Amino acid sequence: VQLQASGGGLVQAGGSPRLSCIMSVRAFSRYHVGWFRQAPGKGREFVAFITWSGSNTYYTDSVRGRFTIARDNAQNTAYLQMNSLKPEDTAVYYCAADHQAHYSGRYQEEYEYDVWGQGTQVTVSS
Repeated sequence: VQLQASGGGLVQAGGSPRLSCIMSVRAFSRYHVGWFRQAPGKGREFVAFITWSGSNTYYTDSVRGRFTIARDNAQNTAYLQMNSLKPEDTAVYYCAADHQAHYSGRYQEEYEYDVWGQGTQVTVSS
């Protein structure tokens, strides 16, 4: 099972890019998905989470109301729509997947996840 994240790049403050995360297998609907990010010189932090069905979503406080996580199970793809970007959103963004059978509820923790994508850089210029 592999994940591939894309959609990053150089964006002006206030911009609205959308990140995508594609899973290599059709079992995507059996996985919850999280997005994390790592800013220069900092550790990786939780950004957003969506359950396998899309019925529940969670966000870290700093992005709530600006970012939206979504998924299309038919396309094996999860998305992170980012709006009103700020320079402090600059980071490498990673998607990760957690099989339902392994889920312990700790969606904010890196160890919760079974599979990680390679990351996509988002740089926000002021």
